[in-house]
Amino acid sequence: MRRLRTATAWFGRSIGARIVALSLGLLFAIQVASFSAIRASLGAHARRALPEQLNVGERVLASLLEQNAQKLTEGAKLLAADYGFRSVVQSNDAPTMVSVLENHGKRIGATEAALLGTDFTLRAASGRDTGDLQPVATRLATVAMRDGAASEIAVLNGRPHQVVLVPVKAPVLVGWVLMGFPLDRHLAAEMKALSALNVTLLTRAADGAPWTVALTSTPADRAAGFAREAWSASATAGAALRPVTFDHETFGVRAKWLTPAAAPGGARRQPPAVLALVSLSIDAAVRPPRDLQIGLASITLLGFVVFLCGSLVAARWLTTPLRALSAAADRLRAGDYATPMRGLRRVDELGKLAHAFEQMRVSVGEKQDQILKLAYWDSLTGLPNRVQFRDAVGDAIARARADAAASGAGSDAPGPTVAVIMLDLDRFKHVNDVLGYRVGDLLLGRVGERLSQQIVRGGDLVARLGGDEFAVLLRHGGAAQAESIARRLSVAFDTPLTLEEHTVDMGAGIGMACWPQHAGDADTLLSRAEIAMYAAKRRSHGPLMYDASIDAASAQMLSLLTELRQALERDELRLYLQPKLTLGTGRVGGAEALVRWQHPLRGLVPPNEFIPFAEQTGFIRVLTMWVFEEAARHWLALQAEGVTLTMSVNLSTRDLLDPELPQKFDALLVKHRVPAEAFCLEITESAIMDDPQRALATLNRLSELGFRLSIDDFGTGYSSLAYLKRLPVDELKIDKSFVMSMAHDPDDAKIVRSTIDLAHNLGLSVVAEGVETEQVWALLRDLDCDEAQGYHMGKPMPAGEFRAWTLAWAARHRPRSATSAGPVLH
Repeated sequence: MRRLRTATAWFGRSIGARIVALSLGLLFAIQVASFSAIRASLGAHARRALPEQLNVGERVLASLLEQNAQKLTEGAKLLAADYGFRSVVQSNDAPTMVSVLENHGKRIGATEAALLGTDFTLRAASGRDTGDLQPVATRLATVAMRDGAASEIAVLNGRPHQVVLVPVKAPVLVGWVLMGFPLDRHLAAEMKALSALNVTLLTRAADGAPWTVALTSTPADRAAGFAREAWSASATAGAALRPVTFDHETFGVRAKWLTPAAAPGGARRQPPAVLALVSLSIDAAVRPPRDLQIGLASITLLGFVVFLCGSLVAARWLTTPLRALSAAADRLRAGDYATPMRGLRRVDELGKLAHAFEQMRVSVGEKQDQILKLAYWDSLTGLPNRVQFRDAVGDAIARARADAAASGAGSDAPGPTVAVIMLDLDRFKHVNDVLGYRVGDLLLGRVGERLSQQIVRGGDLVARLGGDEFAVLLRHGGAAQAESIARRLSVAFDTPLTLEEHTVDMGAGIGMACWPQHAGDADTLLSRAEIAMYAAKRRSHGPLMYDASIDAASAQMLSLLTELRQALERDELRLYLQPKLTLGTGRVGGAEALVRWQHPLRGLVPPNEFIPFAEQTGFIRVLTMWVFEEAARHWLALQAEGVTLTMSVNLSTRDLLDPELPQKFDALLVKHRVPAEAFCLEITESAIMDDPQRALATLNRLSELGFRLSIDDFGTGYSSLAYLKRLPVDELKIDKSFVMSMAHDPDDAKIVRSTIDLAHNLGLSVVAEGVETEQVWALLRDLDCDEAQGYHMGKPMPAGEFRAWTLAWAARHRPRSATSAGPVLH
């Protein structure tokens, strides 16, 4: 009694206990009432619903047959409307008609097809047995004449068929097409899918003959039992329900004639006949609800026990910890990752859940820190990245602006300034290509360290902006201080970097800009420092402070590039030729093809003002093809006038990386009927080293086509002798920086002599460019150089003037001995 009173008091004090008790009581009452109602009504309901289900099944079957008939009629009409078929009908070619009927029947699934005359007599037919077609056609004739088409279910070759009859008009009636489509398992499957009922089709040859199963969706032995009962089912076709017991199971069956039949008590049915039986198991219809009652009772009993026990335990152990977890989730959602979880001392599932929440809190906090680090720090160098640097520049400008406002400095008085120094490394891509990306990454790290060592003030900031770009923020530095630090950084790059066993010489283009002199906000300040940096790289004269003229020059270049794209259409490009002379004989052996731009407003634009930008944008490929085609055209003109020489055409890096370049050149050779041997293609060392493998593949294909290949500006690049030996080149062209000063610089003279000896030992010819004096001509001739090119012999001239220059030179110059002086040309 004491325990009972204690339990009653606990239920009275606990809201959870009262909810549990009320829920259990309602559950029990509802289930008892439900069981009583289910047991009384499910059986009767199932039996009452069976006749209607069979009626629905009969209507579904009739609808399927009607849809099938319409679809098949359309297929037959398509054949009857075919112009070719109507032509065959009028030609009276029986074999062709049979072939057409058979082919079309296969396409639409018809096993029987026939052509009837206008009097419904059989003219041609396909199929295994055409004897059954004429009676069917006779039966359908009346309906077809009245309605224009007819269909019915008929027995052909012992199988039920959907038969359709449609007219053939051209444009008057010339015959009828009859097609038979077998009723197969697809009909039974659709019936089963739509109504969940089984269908069995029975056929018999004549009245009184036994029924045979033609099609069924039920097991074969059950269908055979239906066939044995079919004599009585046929007599009651259309009745509400006929129960049939088979193998201790009762089925509801409804019969429906599919073939034309006389009314009950009338004339005898015309053979053959097709009877459809729609069936449903009465026992199966009632059985699932009985199983359901047992299952519901079991589940309810089990649920009652589990719910009672679980509710009693969960009411005490779940509510408080779950509220704590909910509060912790709210803190995490609010971004509080510092407050630890409570309840970590529990060892049950709730304790594990609390530990999981705690681990999630720590993990999310760490990942948040990592995300912030990745968002603001460069992982390779450990320096701030572009995002943090940009924010820092903005903060520095805002602080300087606030300091200026607080100090009350006048507009003429110097106020706080902010400076940005931006650096872009030279030859970094070459380091990556030659030494590998791992060494390139080491190089970036060492550059970051060296920059940080040069910036000693605590308020300044060094950052890596991306790629090989670095930047320095001077929070309290003007133009003079920025220039001083930039010079110090430039000097720091003079010391080579040692990376493992490699020693790398590095330089950098350095640009500077200051706030408020050059920009009013952070983005503009960074942009103008970058403009100054790229201008410094182009000029190669050390650090450069931003100036408005730099922007103006950049805008002018962009305008020139835009106009260059239209220069081809406007015929503004001009081909210039510079002669190349044989040092041994003084004969003109070749000419270098050069492009000039005759701008309608700017005049003759120097190539160094548009060629670099054409190279950057890829338009250089278009210029190369133009120069090559113009050179081919002028070579033909010179050849026709008796001047035979080799045209030299320059190729850029982008040209070498174009895999279709050999095919393009070959097509132009065929177009102008010029041999490949008439051209020498000049390639710089740097162009080859940008992507050695692709460049080598392109050069090999060009060499196979017959082009001569020349290494231009030899001695200024980074190619090795081992790699040079692999190239399919025919000549070396010594850079003019060595040739022009060789007369007074012994070191340059040694370089030229060594290059000539090296080339000859490798079986290559040598061209020296930049020959501007008679003395240099004589020195090159004494060194057995093969050809020379320079202003001493002839400047680049319009292609139309080259022929006249050649004739004038020939008139003034006669062949000389090897010891005579070179030609004096103007």
